[in-house]
Amino acid sequence: MRFKLLPEPPKSLDLVADAQRAVPLVPGSEDDCCARLMRRVDFRSRDVARTWLTFLRALELASETSSGFVRESTEPTPEHLRAAFRERVYGAREVLASLDSDEPKSVDDVFADFEERVPVWETHRAAGDWRDVWRERVERILGWAVLLDLAAERDGGYVRVE
Repeated sequence: MRFKLLPEPPKSLDLVADAQRAVPLVPGSEDDCCARLMRRVDFRSRDVARTWLTFLRALELASETSSGFVRESTEPTPEHLRAAFRERVYGAREVLASLDSDEPKSVDDVFADFEERVPVWETHRAAGDWRDVWRERVERILGWAVLLDLAAERDGGYVRVE
């Protein structure tokens, strides 16, 4: 399964470990987990906390059970985060593949390469502003790729590192 929601990239990967530690070891409801994330990691809203909870699931650092959400014992090492990001975040592989060129690419260039991969139902759901929504997602993917050392910013654009 690949997850679409991803938060804005933080300044450091330390926030990923802090967010994972905020998820309970004993399963809790989504509301309880979001409240814990807001309290312990100081997320500004429930929506931000919910996005992080989903993202932690994508990174295999939390999971949803029949009893609620629970923290996984997986260590958030850079290697693990890079692998889970590539495999489990919707669009990550495609965005990284778009960077396989000799020249840096702007966010708009990468979005143009990615645009045909936006699910049709998403274009109907977001109607008039779906391009803005998905361009922002591509920009966030690029931000996370830089933070995870999968890409780098160079000459006003992005290049693949690995």
